[in-house]
Amino acid sequence: MRKHKPDYWILLVTLALMAVGLVVIFAIGPQRANFLNSALGVEKYSDNSFFLHQLLSVGMSIIAFIVAMKVPIKWLNRYAKWIMLAAILMNALLAVLALMKSSFAICQLGGCRWIGSGSISFQPAEFLKVALVIYLADLMARRKEEGKLDSFWEFWWPFILVSGISLFFVVILQKDLGTGAAMIAIILASLFISGVKLRYFGMALVAILVAGAMAILISPHRMERLTTFKGGGDSDSSYHIDNALLAIGTGGFWGVGVGNSVQATGYLPESINDSVFAVMGETFGFFGLTLLILAFTFLLFRLLKMIPFLDDTLAIMVAGVFGWIASQLIVNVAAMTGLIPLTGITLPLLSYGGTSMMFVAYALGLTMQASQYTRRQA
Repeated sequence: MRKHKPDYWILLVTLALMAVGLVVIFAIGPQRANFLNSALGVEKYSDNSFFLHQLLSVGMSIIAFIVAMKVPIKWLNRYAKWIMLAAILMNALLAVLALMKSSFAICQLGGCRWIGSGSISFQPAEFLKVALVIYLADLMARRKEEGKLDSFWEFWWPFILVSGISLFFVVILQKDLGTGAAMIAIILASLFISGVKLRYFGMALVAILVAGAMAILISPHRMERLTTFKGGGDSDSSYHIDNALLAIGTGGFWGVGVGNSVQATGYLPESINDSVFAVMGETFGFFGLTLLILAFTFLLFRLLKMIPFLDDTLAIMVAGVFGWIASQLIVNVAAMTGLIPLTGITLPLLSYGGTSMMFVAYALGLTMQASQYTRRQA
């Protein structure tokens, strides 16, 4: 198979979404800074603090995209086990630091999810997503080629072990069900494309759903969110979703315009992170949100379209990235519009933060490299 031109639409849509995110952070950054300075009682943040940080994140993400485009996927496959091991060890390190109550374990909103100090932080769970994409694609493609997808010890045991350990670190120890949902989507999308028998896929799906239900039942704050979603919570527990809906409703069809968001002044929690979709609804209105969702849909369609024309390793890898981005988009939008219980998860390429954007960009860079090796026929 000869190398050919990549799908440049992946790059163009990625850059466009990053640019929109920059505009939003530039508009609401000063309001966020004023709110935090008032809450802290000190002038810790300048008007441009969040925009400059986001600009740096975009720069790092573009570099990550280029690296993913240039480093051969065959090299990643060769070291897939070591990449997966490194990701697991990094999450284990976070767990140990959190247990020791070290200052290097950054804990917020009831969970310890970052390693760092001061303004520099790293979220190991994001690295774990990329590692899962690479490892599962390599494992499944090799076992398919060997005719061992039905073998428990050759395929299912390492699959269950790695997937289980990964979800344990993120969902149980880090208490991050949103990121866990994205990882489940990576696992199921990869498994579906790999060609395993449908009954085995169904069994894996049921096992994951049961484990997810148990993770919710044993967690008081998740049960509270579920109760709130069902309409049984008090005004304090429904505060976040009420203000998210208020922001989207206030935007109307055309929005209130850039820099005119009221919810971003401190009413809406996590306005520049998990709740950025609601702020964009207030700013750009229904029309803007429709264009945003169409842009994501177009990007996901480009990924889905190439899968039948790729070899097994690349097809499974692209399917994993598809599941990752699609799940984060669906869960974030559904949570902000009250369609599912509220859960914390970033909107890919748009939410404030460096680690999440950088690894999403890296994953999309992998798909663009894969697009250079499609066959003429499916």
